[in-house]
Amino acid sequence: MSDHSNPPSGRRSFLSRLGFVAAGASVAAAVANTANAQTAPKRFEPPRHEEDAWLDQFPGVHRAYIDAFTGLGGVTAMNYANNILGSHADVYGGTDADYAMIMCFRGQATPLAWSDAIWTKYGAAFANYVNFPDPRTQQHFTVNPLMMADRADLPSRGNTLEMIAGRGVHYAVCNRATRSISTMVARATGGDAEAIYQELVASIFEGARMVPAGVLATTRAQEYGFSVLVAA
Repeated sequence: MSDHSNPPSGRRSFLSRLGFVAAGASVAAAVANTANAQTAPKRFEPPRHEEDAWLDQFPGVHRAYIDAFTGLGGVTAMNYANNILGSHADVYGGTDADYAMIMCFRGQATPLAWSDAIWTKYGAAFANYVNFPDPRTQQHFTVNPLMMADRADLPSRGNTLEMIAGRGVHYAVCNRATRSISTMVARATGGDAEAIYQELVASIFEGARMVPAGVLATTRAQEYGFSVLVAA
């Protein structure tokens, strides 16, 4: 009976060819992976700036940034902060310390970071700009509405700057808006814009931080992992 099987030398030759093909495929795959790695777009990483380092200094496992840019939004933002912290405690069993939270007052909301003395002195001059009259009287406030713990009828629901700061919330105040408002107040009162600007800066809520521009701080906060909530 004849043996039609391949001779040993033939099998070795065939297996050698298979090994060569497999090795070639491995090399081709490696080359392709290297090419893909070189051409794949890199993950965007924003540069860090010393001026923004403060955004990374707050402890907390959650990060929230409340962007208030209207008078009504600035008052409502107090209640937003209270609701976030309260719901986190009620539903998740967490504490206020779990949150790194920043509230930014910019645009029409900027004066809400200023003292009662400023509102008494200049309230009439920037009343139309803030565009949030006292709902009881329809007249402009002569004190900062965010200092009024007895006004549960306001959108802030009695939450004040002091109360919310006491729960670990930090405030940022727009410098560009402050500059603009100081010029507006100077025109209305015949005062000196620079002197009024310095007066406004000195009056911001204790512990609040002046930022170059509220809109800029908002975008940079997102780069630092803050979730942004708009209070308009």
